[in-house]
Amino acid sequence: MNNQNRPIARGFRGRRTDPANRARVPPGQHVTQDFPVLSAGPTPHVPLTEWTFSMHAGNTPLGKWTWAEFQDLPHTHITVDIHCVTKWSKLDTVWEGVTIDALLEAAGLTAPPTAHVMAHCDGGYSTNLPTADLVGGRGMIATRFADAPLAAAHGGPARLLVPHLYFWKSAKWVRSFEFITAERPGFWESLGYHIYGDPWREQRYSGD
Repeated sequence: MNNQNRPIARGFRGRRTDPANRARVPPGQHVTQDFPVLSAGPTPHVPLTEWTFSMHAGNTPLGKWTWAEFQDLPHTHITVDIHCVTKWSKLDTVWEGVTIDALLEAAGLTAPPTAHVMAHCDGGYSTNLPTADLVGGRGMIATRFADAPLAAAHGGPARLLVPHLYFWKSAKWVRSFEFITAERPGFWESLGYHIYGDPWREQRYSGD
């Protein structure tokens, strides 16, 4: 992969994994107390009055919410470990947001309409996921981190959170879901990252 296309981390200080936490850290990862900032380009800043989140399948709209409407949806708090493809892990991170299950329910859906989804974000970023990895409490649109509004550098005002996959799948600045019938690669996947990204199987790059 062209090194110019790799994300840049700032403020990263790795440390040895506490033996008590070793079972929580995937192979090749090191625990950090920091929250490194990684991005492929400038950080977007969208006024909340202009922010929306939408879902569609083909040309069929499934739901759309303004920021105020999104805040009125049921919110969930979770504490999870996160694992970046650049080999850092951060344990016991605390998030708040709207689960994908709650979004589907708000849109009047009992299940995702297709087997795959493409998440689209401000800044031209996208990532693909199986919808099975988003439902059953496995994914959310997060708007708060550590009891504070999610900072823009970390994907605020809202990012996708799918903690059981490498963190590039938890797309920053998420704005819409496109439900797709055939899987296709998103931004980093098209540049050589793994199509799925399971940290426990070290699926960092294509061919892993």
